[in-house]
Amino acid sequence: MAHEIDSSTIKVGELPAYLSRPSGGGTGGMLLLPMVTGIGTQLREFADDIARAGITALSWDPWHGISSDDTPRERLFELMGQLDDETCLGEMRQLLDHMVGELGLAQVGVIGWCMGGRFAFLLGGRDERLANVVAYHPTVPGTPAPNHTLDAVEHAARTTAPTMMLYPTADTLVPEESFTRLQTALQSRQAGPSIIHVYPDAEHGFSDRSRHGNDVNAAAYAVSWPQALAFMQATTR
Repeated sequence: MAHEIDSSTIKVGELPAYLSRPSGGGTGGMLLLPMVTGIGTQLREFADDIARAGITALSWDPWHGISSDDTPRERLFELMGQLDDETCLGEMRQLLDHMVGELGLAQVGVIGWCMGGRFAFLLGGRDERLANVVAYHPTVPGTPAPNHTLDAVEHAARTTAPTMMLYPTADTLVPEESFTRLQTALQSRQAGPSIIHVYPDAEHGFSDRSRHGNDVNAAAYAVSWPQALAFMQATTR
């Protein structure tokens, strides 16, 4: 049964964020880390879906006010190349503090898409408060970008929370070798179960509805999203 939800743009300190939560409240939450599009239409839809599943969703805004709704993707890709890993993690932990403190949530996980999927692994390796880590087609290229100062594979191996990773085999940004390194890191852990999905012939970013003109991407999303929601519900109860 879908919950009624309340959604709004808020400020956490100086950080803009998008908050979507069940109208009846709840004790579980997810921190959302977007793809390059920021808190655009697609990310807000994801957040609202999570809230309808009974989980409070708070979304990090990497661009501090702009998104694909009002800014060309070319500009957003330029900005992505300027992000600093430690600064971004500091902002995410500030949002986590808000969720545990002001929002009073008892169990909080993290979910990221593409760029945000890589950050989900970094945060998972740094913050033991997390109830889960979900990485949708994480952008972990074979050769790290110049501003990728932290190793996502190393951080994935440190993560103790239950983790779900979803990988499309036609991902042109993330070679199979990178996926294998992430899979090996997750399966080497002594704590925290790993659920690893592989979607043959689906493309990078297959969860983005703008890519659903490709039936393979649409089918991968249709299978994966209900399972991701169920995983989030099970780990944030």
